[in-house]
Amino acid sequence: MSDATLVTPPASEAPTVLPAQQQPPLQPHDSNSLISMRNIWKTYQMGSEQVHALHGVSFDIPKGEYIAIIGPSGSGKSTLMNLIGCLDTPTSGEYWLNGKNVSEMDDDELARIRNQEVGFVFQTFNLLARATALHNVELPLIYGGISSAQRHEMAKQALAAVDLADRVTHRPNELSGGQRQRVAIARALVNNPSILLADEPTGALDTHTSMEIMDLFERLHGEGNTIIVVTHEQDIAARAHRVVSIRDGLIEKDEKIR
Repeated sequence: MSDATLVTPPASEAPTVLPAQQQPPLQPHDSNSLISMRNIWKTYQMGSEQVHALHGVSFDIPKGEYIAIIGPSGSGKSTLMNLIGCLDTPTSGEYWLNGKNVSEMDDDELARIRNQEVGFVFQTFNLLARATALHNVELPLIYGGISSAQRHEMAKQALAAVDLADRVTHRPNELSGGQRQRVAIARALVNNPSILLADEPTGALDTHTSMEIMDLFERLHGEGNTIIVVTHEQDIAARAHRVVSIRDGLIEKDEKIR
């Protein structure tokens, strides 16, 4: 799987670490949680000004939770998604994923985490146009060094899990939008990751197909998957079991809804 699009300011807007006196002491991370974030800041230098995309965010996500992160444009939710998915690193603070402090990892370690621990699902599907559904799903396994025979079997199982067992030889242009998103979900699941991280997963779909994809997420959650959906749509967030609302780089609300 290729690394996903990273939502971040231009390279000239490099992050700047906050002065130590502005940072409260870190609270211990929750070792029982799959994700534990403590006092996470993301700061960019824009000319002579520092812009804080995240302001000391702290929260935990237990294994097996189904959570939606919601907020308007510019709220910081995309920055938070990039950090959760190890596509970016915090300016300061600690991020623990599955018992590992990823905020201290180098680029090679982060790449391994992205391949093994996080399954990405994106609004635009990010499928290879000339590749079959089977080959698209196999991609993370190729990067992981899995043998060809084993890749084929694992990819077929992943496609069957999203009800596409009869579409393994179809290319994206032979599939509907909902089917393409199912292929993307199968690709995200094929490595059995710790997290299924979905960024606006229904943004390119009609209402009926969107509900079908959300029904699939509900089923996958029932099978034990940890699912994080990043969205700006209230009706999509309402399908999750917990909703974290982000505004101006801060957690405005964090509530269980079922």
